[in-house]
Amino acid sequence: MKKAIVFLLLLSACLSALWQCSDTKADTEKVYLNHNDTVAYVGINTCKNCHIDKFQTFQHTGMGQSYGKADTLKSAAHFDGKKIYDPFLDFEYTPYWKGNTLYLNENRLVSGDTVHQRKEQVDYIIGSGQHTNSHLQYENGYVHQMPFTYYTQTGKLDLPPGFEDGHNSRFSRLIGLECMSCHNAMPVDFVMGSENKFEKVPLGIDCERCHGPGEAHVNKIMQGDFTDTATAIDYSIVNPKKLEKQLQFELCQRCHLQGNAVLKEGKSFFDFKPGMHLSDVMDVYLPRYSNSDEEFIMASHVDRFKQSQCFQKSDDFMCTSCHNPHISVKETNTQKFNNTCQSCHENQELKVCSESPELKAKENDNCVACHMPQSGSIDIPHVTVHDHYIRKPQAIEKTEAIKTFLGLKAINNANPSRRSQINAYLQQYERFENQTYYLDSALNLLKESANASSYLQEWVLFYHLRQDKIGLMNWLDKNYPNGALPELNQLDYQNSHAWTAYRIGEAYSDLGNPEIASAYFSKAVELAPFVQEFRVKQGNTFFALRQLDKALNAYLVVLDEQPKNEEALSNAAYVFLVKEQYEVAEKYLNKALLLNPDYKEAQLNLATLFIAQNRMAEAMELLLKMLEKYPGDEKIRAAIEYIEQAHG
Repeated sequence: MKKAIVFLLLLSACLSALWQCSDTKADTEKVYLNHNDTVAYVGINTCKNCHIDKFQTFQHTGMGQSYGKADTLKSAAHFDGKKIYDPFLDFEYTPYWKGNTLYLNENRLVSGDTVHQRKEQVDYIIGSGQHTNSHLQYENGYVHQMPFTYYTQTGKLDLPPGFEDGHNSRFSRLIGLECMSCHNAMPVDFVMGSENKFEKVPLGIDCERCHGPGEAHVNKIMQGDFTDTATAIDYSIVNPKKLEKQLQFELCQRCHLQGNAVLKEGKSFFDFKPGMHLSDVMDVYLPRYSNSDEEFIMASHVDRFKQSQCFQKSDDFMCTSCHNPHISVKETNTQKFNNTCQSCHENQELKVCSESPELKAKENDNCVACHMPQSGSIDIPHVTVHDHYIRKPQAIEKTEAIKTFLGLKAINNANPSRRSQINAYLQQYERFENQTYYLDSALNLLKESANASSYLQEWVLFYHLRQDKIGLMNWLDKNYPNGALPELNQLDYQNSHAWTAYRIGEAYSDLGNPEIASAYFSKAVELAPFVQEFRVKQGNTFFALRQLDKALNAYLVVLDEQPKNEEALSNAAYVFLVKEQYEVAEKYLNKALLLNPDYKEAQLNLATLFIAQNRMAEAMELLLKMLEKYPGDEKIRAAIEYIEQAHG
C-alpha cells in the first residue's frame, strides 16, 4: 500500500511538471527554499523519477557528458598507438587500454634503452568529447590531472593546456573545488581542509546545477503539496525559465564566464545557487589589452556575448534563445539558430542578409557561420569554438601593434570592492601570468587602503609572490608586533587562513627561524590537515629543530594519505639516514626516484647515503651524472670534492 501511495505521488509530480511551460515569472521578492544552505542535493537519479523525458535527452548533452569513469564507453579517443613526447622533460607518454581500463605509461629512453618507466591507471575522463577528453587520477580521494589530453576535433593526442612549453607538472596538478564545481555536478563530498580531496565525485553535470538542490522540492511533492505551475511559481525549486532575464543570465555565466574568480569574504564555490546574482558570491575578472579584440579564452561565451549589439539592444535575447540546455547542440539544426536571428532581422531595416546568393549557398544559409565564426581560443590548443561576439563579418588583419595592458575588468560586477580588486591582481599573477604589473597594481591599491592590518592575507600574499621575505617580516613587525597567529583561526573551503599561516611560516623558515616557522606551519596543518604541502613543511621545521621523531611522523602521515608524495618519501628517507637506518632510507629514496628520476633532492640524499655507507664509487657516479645536468650546483661540487679529498 505504501509503495502505491509513493507511486501516485510521483505520478502527480510528473503531471505537474507538464505545466512548467507557462510564462509565469518569479516574484523577486520571494526567496527560493532551496537557497537555504540546509537543503541537500538529491542527485540526478532522484530527478529522473519524474522528469524522465528531460533526463533521457540531457544525458546526451555536453553538460550531461562532462565527467565520467574512464572506460571505453566514455572515451572519445582513438589512441591507435599514438604517443606524446615532452622535449623539455624528455618523457614519452603512451595511453593504452587493458580490457575496459585505461592506463598511461611514462617512459624515458636513452640510446634505445628504457631507463625510466611509470605506469598509472586513469580513473576519470573530464570533457564531453565535443572538444576534448582530459584524464584524471583518483587515489585515496585526491584528484589530480594526468599529462595527456585527446583533442577530438583534430584527433590529436597532446599534453593538456598548461602542461606545454616546459610546464609539464606530470601527475601533480590538483583538481580542486573550483574546477570540479563547473565541470561536474556540485561536489558535495569535498573534504574541507584539503585542496583536492573528495570522498566521492559525481559523474557529470546534473539537473541541480541549473535548478538548485532538490531536497525541499522532493519533500514538498512527497507530502502531496503540489503547485499549479501554469499559474504560480513553485518556490521549492528553481525553474530557470521563470527567472527574470538577468537572473537567467547570471546562472549561465556561473560556468560560461571563466576567468579569474575572486570570492567574496566568507563565500565559497558552493554558495552560488540558481536564482542568485553571481556578484553576491564572486567577481570574475579578465585582463583587457589594447589591440586584442580578436583574442578570447574558450569559456568566455558570456564576456563575448555581452559585447554584441544583438544582446545590448534586446530585452529578451539570451543564451536559451539559441540553446536548449536539455538537448545536445549536435541535435540542434541550423534552422533553429537561423530562426532566432530572423526573429529580429525580418524587416528591411534589419534585413536578414545582404550577402550574395552564392555566398549564402556556400555557407548553407547558416547565419552563425558568418556572424559567429569558429576560431581558436588563446588558452586551449587544437580546438575551435564559435566566437559568441555576434557582429558583421570582420576582416582580420595581422598587425604589428603592441598589446598594452589596460587593467583587469570584473565582467559581472561594475563596482567591485577594493579588496576584490586587490585579490584579482594577486591571483592573476599567481595563477595565470607572472607579469610584474599585476603586483604593481595590487601594491598601489594596498597602499591606498587606510587600515593596513585589515588586509593581512593580501599583504602576506603580495610579499610572498614578490619573494620579499624581509619585507614581509618588516610589515608584520609593524602591524602585528605580537605575531599574527591569533588572527588566523578561520576554517573555510579555500583554506585562506591556513595559506596565510603557511606563507608566514615559509618566510621565517627561509630567514633561519625554524622555531617561529614551526608555530605557523602547525597552525596551517591544524586548519587544513589534508593539504600535504603544509605537513611536509611542518616536518622540515621539526627536523631543523632536531626533533627527528616528530619530523618523521609528519612525513609518514603524509605518505599514509599520499603514498606517491616524492618530497615526503625523500625527506623521510633522510631522517632514516640520520638515524642510521640505511636500508629503510634507501628503500624510500628508490621509491621517490622511481616516481621521478629527476628529483634532485632525492638524488642528493641517495648520494649522501652512499657516502655514509662508504659506497664511494656509487656516490661519485651519481654525483658526476648530476653535475652534467646542474654544473653550477655547489652542493654537488662540495660532495664530489669531499670524496676526492677524503678517499682519493
